[in-house]
Amino acid sequence: MHVESNQEPQAARWLERSSTCCQWRNGPRLRSAGEQRLDPEWIRRLGVSGKDCYTAIINCDLEGLGASMNECMRCWEAILPQTVRHQTVTVDLKAILEYYQSRYAGAMYSGCGGGYLYVVSPNPCRVRCTFR
Repeated sequence: MHVESNQEPQAARWLERSSTCCQWRNGPRLRSAGEQRLDPEWIRRLGVSGKDCYTAIINCDLEGLGASMNECMRCWEAILPQTVRHQTVTVDLKAILEYYQSRYAGAMYSGCGGGYLYVVSPNPCRVRCTFR
């Protein structure tokens, strides 16, 4: 196993300025991933998206970060389709995600059932946090 680390304050400051985080789900997390499609190609792509995300942060590359986040969400939806669309989630998480992905460099949820929504943008992003 190889673990990379970066403690450059510049990268942390850039990430802080370039991202917005908002809690989207106020309730229990999903206990089951539901349907699983463990296709090796999608799992490979998920791993590549993580590497691309790290590289983008180190290089302060907003477009690369956004692209890696969007790819990560595509992978999760392919591997675990109920990550974003689950019968116990009453908010249209997919529509919310698509809204932010189409207007900013990238967006992704922190986990199954929403959790936190992360949006990357060169300017401060106004993420509307609402619960239903």
